[in-house]
Amino acid sequence: MFVDFFFYLKQRISTSLNEYLTLIQVLNSGLIKNIVDFYYISRSILCKNEHFFDVYDVAFMNFFKDASLQFSDEIKKDFLKMLEDNNYLSNILNLDEYPDLEALEDEFKRLLELQQEPHSFGANVVGTLGTSPFGYYGMNSAGFRFEGDTRMENALRIAQKRVFKDYRNDIVLNTRQIKVALKRLRKLEDIGAKKELNLKKTIKQTCDNGGDIELVFKKKRKNTVKLILLMDVGGTMDPYIEQVNLLFSAANNISHWKDFKYYYFHNCIYNRLYHDGKRVIERSIDFDDFLLKFDGSYRVVIVGDQCMHRSELVNKYGAVYDDAGNKKPGIYYITELCQHYKNNIVWLNPESNSAAPSCWTQLMLSKLIPTFYLSVKGLEEAMDYLRVRGKNKFTTLDLLKGVPLALY
Repeated sequence: MFVDFFFYLKQRISTSLNEYLTLIQVLNSGLIKNIVDFYYISRSILCKNEHFFDVYDVAFMNFFKDASLQFSDEIKKDFLKMLEDNNYLSNILNLDEYPDLEALEDEFKRLLELQQEPHSFGANVVGTLGTSPFGYYGMNSAGFRFEGDTRMENALRIAQKRVFKDYRNDIVLNTRQIKVALKRLRKLEDIGAKKELNLKKTIKQTCDNGGDIELVFKKKRKNTVKLILLMDVGGTMDPYIEQVNLLFSAANNISHWKDFKYYYFHNCIYNRLYHDGKRVIERSIDFDDFLLKFDGSYRVVIVGDQCMHRSELVNKYGAVYDDAGNKKPGIYYITELCQHYKNNIVWLNPESNSAAPSCWTQLMLSKLIPTFYLSVKGLEEAMDYLRVRGKNKFTTLDLLKGVPLALY
């Protein structure tokens, strides 16, 4: 059964033979006493990442759901063993409220031995509906529910109940999650004098010396990545204020970067970038000065929904709320950024369809700058892209290559 479960699970999540053998060792050691222990321990061993917990829950429930319906000899044996183990059910239930629990357990054991097929609308068998204390969707006020979802909310025992909320990586959770994702972007270099203990080489050198301790030191390693965050503010970005706030807070509050700068724009980047969301000219930097000040070694992350009128992207004086002062179209400034930073620039889009543009400007920008969804997973992918400067990374540049703009 465990071999079948392993291969069933392997089709759905990333797990390997090593994890399976570890699980078998735990089973042989006697640490797993019942199905509840098996669920928790097997999940902790077979799931390499908490992102798989949701898929694992569904796979676990479906696999053992099918087995319980078939009432195979092995499943019967496992359930009977669980019931006999230190009165497992008796320990977790309120015996004062249900004094006939032992009789209920005995009846359940008897039915497992006798019943060979599913049943519905019964009063004395394991099945659905009806008044039997065993099964689901029934009217019994004190029974054991197996499978199904709740109806009367009065089951004594619920087998395979799903008690965990989804662990998802396609939503923004909090600044801690974002900080972890941002820290994927790093380039460590040795700096300064050799003042940090090199434990590995110290142990090796001490062993080579026959036990005489010899301390080996190394230079401190520090992240040399310099980051610029450019954020679209106002208009269609208002619904995403919370997401962008979390990203900005996380990026601004970690000492991970060698240098960190941020600027604001509205809809598209034009001849000025602003130091705050009010976009006051006195607190802004000219675009050409921006390129001169921040060379191509900087990593640039642009945050925006890429939604605007075509004229804002392709026409002179098309800027909105900037007194139409851009003598060149927005696409010119975007292209200049691409040429200046090459593979050191990405775009984070808070709209979930960023990989399938819904408007002309989204398509145009996603064909020029690798675009990722503003989520934990999308942020991780963006940081990985910047870390390797796009090498061997499939992005919207590849996905949308050859897609004609005329379709939008």
